[in-house]
Amino acid sequence: MIVLILVLISFFFFLSLAEWLSSIVFRAGIIGPIIVGIIYGMPLADILLEVWQETFLAIGYIGLIFIIFEGGLTTRMDLLKQNFFLSMLAATTGVVFPIGLSYLLLYLGFGYGAVETFIIGAALSTTSLGTTFAVIGGASKDIDLSQTRIGAVLVSAAVIDDVSGLVMSSVIHDLGSLSAGGGVNLGWLIGRPILASILMAGLTPLLCKYVFAPVFRRFIEHHFARYDHLSNVVLMVLVLCAFISIAAFAGTSVLFGAFLAGSFLTYLPSKHPEGPFVVYSREHGEENDNKSPTFVHTFEKYFSDVQKYLMEPLFFASIGFAIPFIDLWTGSAIWHGVVYTLLMLIAKVIVGIWVPLWDVLTKKKNQDVATSSLSKAVPPAALLGAAMVARGEIGLLIVEIGYNSTPYVSDAGFYTAVWAILLNTIIGPMVVGILIKFRGKEIGTGHWGIQETGGQADGEKAQASSRDQALEEGSNSSGQ
Repeated sequence: MIVLILVLISFFFFLSLAEWLSSIVFRAGIIGPIIVGIIYGMPLADILLEVWQETFLAIGYIGLIFIIFEGGLTTRMDLLKQNFFLSMLAATTGVVFPIGLSYLLLYLGFGYGAVETFIIGAALSTTSLGTTFAVIGGASKDIDLSQTRIGAVLVSAAVIDDVSGLVMSSVIHDLGSLSAGGGVNLGWLIGRPILASILMAGLTPLLCKYVFAPVFRRFIEHHFARYDHLSNVVLMVLVLCAFISIAAFAGTSVLFGAFLAGSFLTYLPSKHPEGPFVVYSREHGEENDNKSPTFVHTFEKYFSDVQKYLMEPLFFASIGFAIPFIDLWTGSAIWHGVVYTLLMLIAKVIVGIWVPLWDVLTKKKNQDVATSSLSKAVPPAALLGAAMVARGEIGLLIVEIGYNSTPYVSDAGFYTAVWAILLNTIIGPMVVGILIKFRGKEIGTGHWGIQETGGQADGEKAQASSRDQALEEGSNSSGQ
């Protein structure tokens, strides 16, 4: 028994140590837990019991849901709407280029099968939603990327890629049945997650705006000031469970449901300066009888630490559990894997080209303005491209389904895909960390950086006026 306890203690210790070291050395804290997962899991030393690995995988997946949920809570909805078309272009490019370039290299160059190439290309066309939000949340302490214009484009594109990855994983999962003559309706198989995603994305803001938000603001939100965090926690858990359940049964991504749950809660409270959720800080909401902390404040107080220091590292360690590390080290696997990695790196980085192109298309025909805009668009373009590089859990899921559930993916193809997924998941966050370190301020303050809407400005002015009035009344009463 003592040996098992010591193994667990060492696992969690090295998990934290590796995250800290990789955040310093590579500027990406997610790399360390992946390496620890490889060492402690089945791929290498197989130190952890199989039942423990399954348990940590489940806890890590809850952590992934929390990462996406927090992203929905903190993401600027106004920026998502303003840049939706650009996000669609970025997401489409991020899907089409990896699959197209995969056929050029794997099918024409390495001689892989056509269906095998599609499965591998589909795995590399995804973007790791969990890694994206982890990078956004931990890249810089000075700049909140979720509040920037380029961050909103990145989030939208990653969410769209996640939904497309779910569609492809569903198709690939049933390719085995199709090849064996099984009665699978391919049209419904492809259409169901797409239709479910579109309906959830369309109905959620409509129902929130015209049904739930008016009811909540008129009859419910003033009661939240009495219980503060307790009422927030109850509502957050109920909404999150409802959305991920609806997403799962409807056939779309659970992660997409978690993102919509966070967005739903962000829109619910009144934005009026006198509203209970309009506060200057968490302490202001906790200490005033007629005020309540926001849902973001509650998440930071009760969920953020356990997510950051336990669930999130376990999620990235679970990626390491799934990597067949020893089998990757053959000459052919390394050669094919490294070449394919470089090609897939280019296939995602090229997504960033839409940032300067968008500036050119939307600016007036003034050469000086266009040149200046292009030079300022390079850092955010590089950030968008680099942040889309990580494939992570979604890519591994698709290629494992293709390898285990269909007769199409060979050992060589599987190892090539795993090499590319692993290296891209490591390289992408590293590049993002370096970009934020040296060009973060430029990105955050430029026209692709933090944006202030008119509504926000009005709200801040109203809050400032209310605060000044309260201070003036306090000084008058003290003078009397």
